[in-house]
Amino acid sequence: MSLKVAQNALLSRTLPQFGRHPLLYSTYRTLFDFTPITKTRRDFKQKKLAGYSMEQLYAVVADVENYYTFVPFCKKSHVYAKKPGSLKADLIIGFPPLNESYTSSVTLIRPTLVKAECVDGRLFNYLLTAWQFSPGLKDIPQSCVIDFMVAFEFKSALHSQLSNLFFDQIVKQMEYAFIQEAKNRYGGPSIKSHVLVANKS
Repeated sequence: MSLKVAQNALLSRTLPQFGRHPLLYSTYRTLFDFTPITKTRRDFKQKKLAGYSMEQLYAVVADVENYYTFVPFCKKSHVYAKKPGSLKADLIIGFPPLNESYTSSVTLIRPTLVKAECVDGRLFNYLLTAWQFSPGLKDIPQSCVIDFMVAFEFKSALHSQLSNLFFDQIVKQMEYAFIQEAKNRYGGPSIKSHVLVANKS
């Protein structure tokens, strides 16, 4: 099977990946079907074919305790209240002029889902990130499809204006950092990553 044919087969999955997962279905409907997008809110979704297995990428994204070592702008990541399927983490992000902390509640379903939602913080009215992993190419076991989403709204008008200026750069750097960390841990990818679908608002 050629790579192009395989990619088309992956794209033929008509139901959005976020709609398939029961823990994300109601969130997906709220975010993308019924809630009007405000000027201060930013949303990004991307589907990508990557040259690492679901288990490998899950392990990287679920390693919240070490985010400070490889996630851009993350200065601290302290994990607590850890139990099977969930954890809480205090994170500090810092890039001029921001240096703020927030608490994230993380849901973990190995090896398919890592979802994090801000539950306490001065920086965001709302912050949700989710990574969902599904099988990639049939003839390349070390591959998977990543459905990545982030939606957020800053409390500060100034921070909202800054996010409008740097949103694309920040999201791309963050997504790239996880792929790069997978490379550091597991070596080069089996195939070059390909964006299948991307949209933002």
